[in-house]
Amino acid sequence: MHILHGTWIPEQTASFVQAGAFYLWVETLERQRVRKTVPLLHLNHLPKEKLAAFLTETLGIQAVPNQKLESEIASCYFLLPSVDQQPCPSPEMTLYLEQELPETGNWQFWQIDCYRPIAWIKTSSYSQVKVTNIVKLLNELHFIALHNLAEIQLGTDLLFWYHYTQFFKHVILQDGYIPALKARSAEGTSRTTTKSAKRKSATPELEIYQGWEIVSATYEAELDQYAAWMPDVCTAGFATLPDRPQRYDSATLLRHFSEVLLTEIVTHTPTSAAFEKQILDTIVWNCLHPGHPWKTAEGLKHYQQWKTWRDRIDRSQTQLPFNLCFQLRSPDKPENAWTLEFQISSRQDPSVRIPLLDYWRLRPTQQQALNQQFGDRFEQHLLMQLGYAARIYPQLWTGLETDQPTGIFLTVDEASNFLKESAWILEDAGYKVIVPSWWTPQGWRRARVRMKAGGRKIGGDKKSKQYFSFETLVDYRYELSIDGEPVSEQEWQQLVNAKTSIVQFRGEWMQLDQSKMQQMLDFWKKHKHEHPELSLLDFIKLAAEGVDGIELEVDQDETLAEMLNQLQDSSRIEIPTDPQPLNGTLRVYQKRGLGWLQYLESLGLNGCLADDMGMGKSFQVIARLVQEREQNQPLLPTLLIAPTSVIGNWEKEIQKFAPQLRSLLHHGNDRIKESETFKQAIANCDVVITSYTLIRKDAALLSEMTWQRIVIDEAQNIKNPKAAQTKAILKLPAQHRLALTGTPVENRLLDLWSIFNFLNP
Repeated sequence: MHILHGTWIPEQTASFVQAGAFYLWVETLERQRVRKTVPLLHLNHLPKEKLAAFLTETLGIQAVPNQKLESEIASCYFLLPSVDQQPCPSPEMTLYLEQELPETGNWQFWQIDCYRPIAWIKTSSYSQVKVTNIVKLLNELHFIALHNLAEIQLGTDLLFWYHYTQFFKHVILQDGYIPALKARSAEGTSRTTTKSAKRKSATPELEIYQGWEIVSATYEAELDQYAAWMPDVCTAGFATLPDRPQRYDSATLLRHFSEVLLTEIVTHTPTSAAFEKQILDTIVWNCLHPGHPWKTAEGLKHYQQWKTWRDRIDRSQTQLPFNLCFQLRSPDKPENAWTLEFQISSRQDPSVRIPLLDYWRLRPTQQQALNQQFGDRFEQHLLMQLGYAARIYPQLWTGLETDQPTGIFLTVDEASNFLKESAWILEDAGYKVIVPSWWTPQGWRRARVRMKAGGRKIGGDKKSKQYFSFETLVDYRYELSIDGEPVSEQEWQQLVNAKTSIVQFRGEWMQLDQSKMQQMLDFWKKHKHEHPELSLLDFIKLAAEGVDGIELEVDQDETLAEMLNQLQDSSRIEIPTDPQPLNGTLRVYQKRGLGWLQYLESLGLNGCLADDMGMGKSFQVIARLVQEREQNQPLLPTLLIAPTSVIGNWEKEIQKFAPQLRSLLHHGNDRIKESETFKQAIANCDVVITSYTLIRKDAALLSEMTWQRIVIDEAQNIKNPKAAQTKAILKLPAQHRLALTGTPVENRLLDLWSIFNFLNP
């Protein structure tokens, strides 16, 4: 068992803006040899060479081009609980060892070899840079551990960082960050003799650093919660050995991790030449390309302007007993103006919410009654809050031209910009913003190219169960639709020609992406007169992946819907009784396996039976052969491919459990090699048993037959899709295919893909 640990470690430098890195290490049962030269060495961690091998072979982590993985492995120091001059096992390892943690001990630093996850990314046509790769790696490690794809477990420290990065991703995806300038004073260093120069040097200079920061009320609230959840070991890592036991403050460490990662993500995201030209000579450009700190008067001027702008965002209502709300209302008719209505709500009782238009119309006694909930000097605080909000969203100033503001009117373009650019900033500054329901994810109306599809089967009726065979065809045609309702070409063209992304369609407002709308229209015009046919499997792929970058919506007829529902209806898997001619009794799980095989084959799909070794996979296969022969239908023989060492066992088990099955062992130098003789020999057979070795040698002979079923035992033998043996097996024609394996495939997706490429190509 290997326990994966890791945490964020800031760099210990004198720089004002400090970098950092994530370091990953592995705790193991294997004990290292004691080294006198390294007295603080943790004896139960993977050292450099073994760590590199483990990362590559078990976790599939590859080194960056032209470098070895060892180059990103360095020694760090962790403050860990210790007993008898040895670090205690982690809680995860203690559970695995079925031991209890000691009640007493001390804290001591231990030297551990750690891997720094990095990746090369392309920032332009000419340059690449190294960036931290921890968010992606934590996703993969969590998946591997969750699904038991390797003998690993995440320590509480690494599990904490996984959950925190999931939250951090949402902050980034919601654009909850801004360009930032940070200032620090630096003492003048020039030596002069004049009085004025002395006075100048005595005044600290300001150094202005460019960067990025997160502005999100959600982030600030969640940061405290995550800091409280952070395990102590997350704060105990250092790149160099401290002179005394110490740990980082958890909130400070989280904030440092977030800001460093944010800056790295933003500054290393490729941009277009047009965008670079647009932001040239702005603070945004300087923060995207941070350089040396500014020390000039011009730099100080930029900082003061930025600080004023930043302070506007910081103004919030958190200390007031009421919330200032802004509700955007869409007009009934496209030619009318939109309204951004000012409202107030009680912080104590949020259900008490009233538009300012209604508030100003109340009698003084009614206003006084409400002011008991809204606090003293309510109207003064209200106007101040509207002023702070107007600094964030200047359009609000037009509503403050009266002493009784109620709201502002917006054009459709202004409303669109408000929804996209300003609403989230106001909300993160502490204001309540209410948008139309159609703008929310639940209310979005989706424009799509729809596939109107129906299923049928050549040479049979529509009720045939072989849904996923290559003979099952789907007829379909394309049409334009919005929320599942068909749209005419003329209506669609009108939407494309709209000058704004917000339009009213059939009496309801909706958001559109004009470029996508034009792309979908062009696609539909190109294909509108086509009525193609696809196999059901190809149809499912097309519906899932789309075509030419177009996302498709599927409208199924009754027959096709029944076909697809079959696949997901587990109630249709019948638990069969033991076939009468079977010499043996199936266990409960073996009956489920037999029913599952029968169910898949009835749909035209093929399965991988992956019971552990010794659980009777061969018995279930034999039961399936007996079961289908009970139906007295003319059947072709099944070809069973197994390692040479077990083909004799298969022959014996068939004789033991189903002696009525006629089997032929195709093996040895005296095996039949002529085509006609072979066809005659297997004409009356139920099972032909052969080995992987002979598949390549006799590929031409075996591929002349269409088999009822191809069964591959020890299916990991075809995990390499490029091997000649795998390619030969793929060419064998059969109505059904079945893979058996009791050995977990290696931790590479390609191995599993190769088996399923055989089963369902």
